[in-house]
Amino acid sequence: MDKRSFLKSLGVGSVALMQPPLASKAAGVAAGVHTPQKQAAHRVWINPSANDTEAGLRQRYAAYKKAGIGVIYFEEDSERHFRAAKEQGIEAHRWIWTMNRGEKELLSAHPEWYSQNRKGESCATNPPYVSYYRWLCPSKPEVLNYLEEQVSSILTKDYVDGIHLDYIRYCDVILPVNLWSKYSIDQSRELPEYDFCYCETCRNAYKAEKGEDPLEMEHPDQRPSWRKFRYDRITHIVNSLAQVAKQHKKPITAAVFPTPEIAKRIVRQDWTNWHLDAVNPMIYHGFYKEDVSWIGDAVAEGVQALHGRFPLYAGLFLPDFHGNMADLKKGIALALQNGAAGVSLFGNLTPEVLQAIS
Repeated sequence: MDKRSFLKSLGVGSVALMQPPLASKAAGVAAGVHTPQKQAAHRVWINPSANDTEAGLRQRYAAYKKAGIGVIYFEEDSERHFRAAKEQGIEAHRWIWTMNRGEKELLSAHPEWYSQNRKGESCATNPPYVSYYRWLCPSKPEVLNYLEEQVSSILTKDYVDGIHLDYIRYCDVILPVNLWSKYSIDQSRELPEYDFCYCETCRNAYKAEKGEDPLEMEHPDQRPSWRKFRYDRITHIVNSLAQVAKQHKKPITAAVFPTPEIAKRIVRQDWTNWHLDAVNPMIYHGFYKEDVSWIGDAVAEGVQALHGRFPLYAGLFLPDFHGNMADLKKGIALALQNGAAGVSLFGNLTPEVLQAIS
C-alpha cells in the first residue's frame, strides 16, 4: 500500500488524511528522559528504499548530518538504513501508523476493534474519504494491548533509537479547507459520517461517567464533555505507549496537527497533555491556505500551550515552498524565533534544501 497515496495527488503528507528532547519533570520522566541538543537539530520523515546502495546511504546521511539533521523518522523498518544513519551520528527512529491500521489480517481477525461513526458505520466496512482510512477505537482495551505489543516489539531492536507516532488521533471530522473541493464536501459543520467514535464501548463508557448516551443527545457534536471524553481516549493511548518507551529507555515523539486548537477541533487530538519527548506539529501552511508567516504563528501557539513540557519541532512540507529557498529559510527562521527547537521536513531533500537548513 502506498501510505501517502491519499494526499500525494495534492502533494501533501499525513497531516489530514495525512498527517509528519526533554519534557517537564513529570512528563519527561514518564517518557524516558532524552536530553535535546543545545544547537537546533532538525528532523526528517522518510521512507527507506530497498534500491539504495551502501555507498549512496553513507553519502546521503553524511550530507544530512552536515546540514544539521539529528533524527530521521523511518516509515518502514530497514536495519540497513537505520544503521547507516546511526554510523553518521543521526538517531534512527521508527515511524508508525498508530490508530489508522488497515492491515488485511487485522481487519479480518478483529473487525470489532474499529471505530464507528455517528451513523453506526464501521471503518472496517465503510472507511471514510479513502479506502485505507481504517481507524481503531481507542476505548477498547484490546486495541491498547495490541499497540503496546507493537511498540515494544519495535523498541526491542537494538538499531531502533526511538518510536514516532503518526495517525495518533481520530478520523478527520473536518478536513483542512484546501481539501473540501477535492472531495466535493462542505464541512462548515460536523457531518455524522465523519464523526467518530460511537461504538458501544465508547457510548457505554461515556454513559457510565455522564449518565447519557451520546447517540441520544440532540447535538452530540456540540457537547464539550463528549469532545473531552474523546480527547482523553487518545491521550490515554499515547501516555500508555510512553510508558512502554520508558521501559525500553528510548524516546517517544509524535506527528500531530499544526496547533492545539486545530488538533482538538478537527481530529480530537489534545497533544499538549501527552507524555512525549518531543512533538512534531505538521505546520503545512499550504494545506490551510496560509502564507509562510503562519508557520511562526502556529509555532508560537504550540510553544505557549506546552509551557516547556517538551520541545516542539515545526513540521514543514517542502512542496508548499515550490522550490523557493528564500521562503524555506524564512519559514525555518520564523519557527526558531518563535520557540521551535528545530524543524522536521517532509519532501524531497535536495542539495538546495540541505543548504537552506544548514
